[in-house]
Amino acid sequence: TMGFVIQSILTVILTVELIIGNLGNGFIAVVNCMDWIRRRKISSVEQILIALAISRIGVLWFALLNWWISVIYPDLSVPGKIFRIVYIFLRVCNHFGAWFATCLGIFYFLKIANFSNSVFLYLKQRVKKVVSVTLLVSLVFLLINLALMNTYIDVWIDGSKRNTSYNSSSRNYVPFYKVVLFTDSMFMFVPFSVSLATFILLIISLRKHLKKMQHNAKGSRDPSTTAHVKALQSVITFLLLYATFFLSFLLQIWITNLIEKSPIILFFWVTKIAFPAGHSYVLILGNCKLRQAFLSVLCWLRCRSKDVRPESSS
Repeated sequence: TMGFVIQSILTVILTVELIIGNLGNGFIAVVNCMDWIRRRKISSVEQILIALAISRIGVLWFALLNWWISVIYPDLSVPGKIFRIVYIFLRVCNHFGAWFATCLGIFYFLKIANFSNSVFLYLKQRVKKVVSVTLLVSLVFLLINLALMNTYIDVWIDGSKRNTSYNSSSRNYVPFYKVVLFTDSMFMFVPFSVSLATFILLIISLRKHLKKMQHNAKGSRDPSTTAHVKALQSVITFLLLYATFFLSFLLQIWITNLIEKSPIILFFWVTKIAFPAGHSYVLILGNCKLRQAFLSVLCWLRCRSKDVRPESSS
């Protein structure tokens, strides 16, 4: 049937996303950690990249586990304590995945953009502090989110116990799931708004810089312009993936019949996983060190495949 074909295609896409997502984020973490060990020092960007990669690997493994259980054991009942731990783990990974990416955008924005505003110049001279404060503020949002999450879980468990049908299979937590999705969407809107603001400010900075170059009769492809364009390319790709991720949450709230085997739910998983999986390669291609390491690995794999072919043919 058509439904089975669509579900099979989405399953293949989701599998590919999970594989390339783990490989991409694992690559980012390993390359930066190896460089850290070799040089015995680590930059702020490298710290953010490692933390971002680890948090996203956590999200991807949760998605894999959740999908695997829903397919093999669709009616599996999970004890309340385990259910709480799993949801909190996902929330923490999602939170840091979004905020570390946002902090990376803030870092590049302050390093690249040029404004004469005194507040901007003050922040530009204190990039590390700005990133640190942003992460500390994000922890406040995380604590509020976790407190709300715990309250929702307690209410849901108490209600389930009163109905003498306490179990956490997907068929019994539709109202709870919708409330959680709505809350998550609201908290995710904050880092998305910050990222969007940095993108708009980068465009304004680039426009001002290009006008200045034209006024001084200089070429438009100076180092500052190139840095602006590269940053904008990276940020716009990030925003598109983030917007897809965010919209999938909002759309999922309006779906009334949440059936785990439904192709619609599988489609939402595909759109949500595209963000942590796809953005890792945007980061690799946008970072000189990671890009060179990635090309070296591809070159090595190509050479290995050429060496294997003659042996297999002989």
